[in-house]
Amino acid sequence: MTSRMHEPVRVVLASILVMLVVTALAGCSFKPEEKVWEISGPVFGTSYHINVVLTDDPERLENLASGIEAELEKVDAAMSTWRDDSELSAINQHADQTDWINLSDPLYEVLTKAVEVSELTGGAFDITVGPVVNLWGFGPRARPETAPTDEELAEMLSRIGYDKLELKEAPKALRSDIPQYIDLSAIAKGYGVDVVSRYLQKEGVTAYLVEIGGEVRVNGRKPDGSAWRLAIEQPVSEGRQVNRVVALEQRAMATSGDYRNYYESEGRRYSHTIDPSTGKPITHNLASVTVIAGDCMTADALATGFNVLGYERASELATRENIPAYFIVRTDDGFETHQTPAFSSFVTQ
Repeated sequence: MTSRMHEPVRVVLASILVMLVVTALAGCSFKPEEKVWEISGPVFGTSYHINVVLTDDPERLENLASGIEAELEKVDAAMSTWRDDSELSAINQHADQTDWINLSDPLYEVLTKAVEVSELTGGAFDITVGPVVNLWGFGPRARPETAPTDEELAEMLSRIGYDKLELKEAPKALRSDIPQYIDLSAIAKGYGVDVVSRYLQKEGVTAYLVEIGGEVRVNGRKPDGSAWRLAIEQPVSEGRQVNRVVALEQRAMATSGDYRNYYESEGRRYSHTIDPSTGKPITHNLASVTVIAGDCMTADALATGFNVLGYERASELATRENIPAYFIVRTDDGFETHQTPAFSSFVTQ
């Protein structure tokens, strides 16, 4: 996560729902007093786009924009590994992590959810994989000129393991058997979406869409009474194509794939998603996985864990746990799509 909160926040009337929303607002029969407004800006090295259903009230919109920016700055200040002054960076630099280290409420909430998803996925999702992520050049450090050696990977793998973390609730604190470097990049965007959603609810906004870097949470309906329609992208690195459209109400959705964040070295392509069991980027044929959940933090973490597991294992787990999940798998003839039974009720086309 990076922080570029100093850039101006923009508030504009949305003519279409940006990014993932594929249905046009133009031509809809709105109630005269209601419109869809967009609040957007930079955050976490990406951007956020928030659509709210409100009456025409410029002062309220400006106040909401300022409040959203402040809420996201709190998340960044707590959970960024790109900021030396963040709470998480202080923990990662703590001299003796075997001592209890006090946690803020937000960081405790995210760490607790992370451990829960780690246990569910058998360690496929692991926030302690940060040293290996950095070794491959997907963290704050510079990208390596060559791939890590087996010896370097073995050394870094000895430093990770979510099961070495211990959390306590009263008072909220963390300690570890060994020095750990925690990386929340696979869950913090989702948490940021949830934080903004809570803020909007507190401010009396009951119909909205919140999107940060592709992770989305919606509530209520659009002014014409229809559900929010979101697109699942075709997993191609150039351009944006729609693979499937879903309709959501009071749900969150997150996608994890290897088609955006990667690099090539010596003729090989390296995905940013690291398998904690091997310390290497994933190489299976699962191109992307989309998960729907009640909150975006859970959807974000599960999507990453499922992406590490690969289609067969992830599909079996998601089906058993009744989790709505949608898989796009590479084949020699193109892409195949698969979905769990729980996902089918959200599909519109």
